[in-house]
Amino acid sequence: MRIDRVDVIPLTGGTVDGGWPQGHRPQDNLHTLVEVFTDQGLRGVGSVFTSGALVCGAMELLMPLLRGESAVEPERVSEKLRRSCFWQGRGGAVEHAISGIDIALWDIMGKACGQPVSRLLGGNYRDRIRPYGSILFDEPAVLRDRLQETVARGFRAIKLGWRPFGRRSTRFDEVLVRTAREAVGPDVELMVDAGGSEQFWPHGLNWARRTAHMLSEYDIVWFEEPLPPDDLDGYAELTRQSPVRIAAGEVLTRRESFLPWIERRAVDIIQPDSTKNGGLSETRRIAWAAFDHNVSVVCHGWNTVVGLAADLQLAAALPIAHYVEYLTPCAYIEDLAVDPPRLDEDGNLVIPQQPGLGVELDRERLRRYAGAITTFR
Repeated sequence: MRIDRVDVIPLTGGTVDGGWPQGHRPQDNLHTLVEVFTDQGLRGVGSVFTSGALVCGAMELLMPLLRGESAVEPERVSEKLRRSCFWQGRGGAVEHAISGIDIALWDIMGKACGQPVSRLLGGNYRDRIRPYGSILFDEPAVLRDRLQETVARGFRAIKLGWRPFGRRSTRFDEVLVRTAREAVGPDVELMVDAGGSEQFWPHGLNWARRTAHMLSEYDIVWFEEPLPPDDLDGYAELTRQSPVRIAAGEVLTRRESFLPWIERRAVDIIQPDSTKNGGLSETRRIAWAAFDHNVSVVCHGWNTVVGLAADLQLAAALPIAHYVEYLTPCAYIEDLAVDPPRLDEDGNLVIPQQPGLGVELDRERLRRYAGAITTFR
């Protein structure tokens, strides 16, 4: 079974604000689907957390290497792409595009074998997992309402991130966290994401250490990205001192970039993003390296329904997995699939056991959000 063509499908019209200073409009293209077609009629879909323009640019480079390749050998093919492109894109947008292709090839292989991807990744350790609803911080009154709406949708774990947390004062940060805890009560798990990968992040180790102690008073599960994403030494010191777990890693690509963080135990929780860091093949390697060093893994997923499906399959195949990230509300998760994800009464998601990723796109709904599709042959 050979690769015949690849469609690049930018998503627009339902983009969620990501918390950056300039904001994001619904029509901004931050997510792209990649659909791989085979010469035997099977097709698979992947997700990329970057714009369609960047994916198309990468595909100009990658398609000559993909054309006619096996459609059922995702690890070998994605590694071939990675190794063949070092001089024109080691990491970055090229790696992001490889991520989507890799996810799509796993989807094809699962369908070809009649098995869920989780079984092909090594086997199923669980059949359901807790999603945490991922939302932005806001002014206290608005934040309270959003939290209560998120709990009403069934979430029993919620992550709060980015503006205005860390952007005004230490006192205001505590007001936000206190508001959140009072809004959801003691039984809903809360995580805090400072968003240290924002451009020109102003805070250092002392701020992060003081803030971590404040968060511990409100039973926060973890403190995410409290420092700039390249401050490896700062993270290692903070992780040793913090009373709450420290999480980071969403901006890293390629397994080699993750190894120093894992080997130095610079974080308690490493957060690879399969739609950016090399796909399921690369994330699986990262996750097992973390497991071997007793570092927890929670995949980052500012995502589409396809990216969430990939995260669910990986979570099933890891010995220890506690959560998947669920951007909410989000049309690209909740309005693109024939059978969209649904939380059960305990606030968990059942991990699909259909062949492949276990997600079928609703083509009519997809047309509402698809920008101009580019085909590569």
